[in-house]
Amino acid sequence: FVLVSIFPGPVNAQKIFSCNNRYDADIKVYVVENRYDADLLVYKVANGYDAEANKGLWYFCQNKYDAKKIIWFAENKYDADLLICFVENKYDAGWREKEKMHLLY
Repeated sequence: FVLVSIFPGPVNAQKIFSCNNRYDADIKVYVVENRYDADLLVYKVANGYDAEANKGLWYFCQNKYDAKKIIWFAENKYDADLLICFVENKYDAGWREKEKMHLLY
């Protein structure tokens, strides 16, 4: 029982809702074109069950109450907390800058 409270099970931290107002967001993100400039490589999954805990597999929810994190897409990288790059392959997803992982917990 103690292990459960210290090491929680999968926390669907990758269920994301995109909002229109930066002040409503938990995290401000900017999409970069080059994967080598990104903190996180993101793959968009088709359903919420595929959104694994903090591995870059994101499911975009239609409702903010279903999401674990609310993000706002910044217009420039200097306004962002996190730089992401969308990838076409699920196996390419993951963290490049692990010191920013806490942003999605």
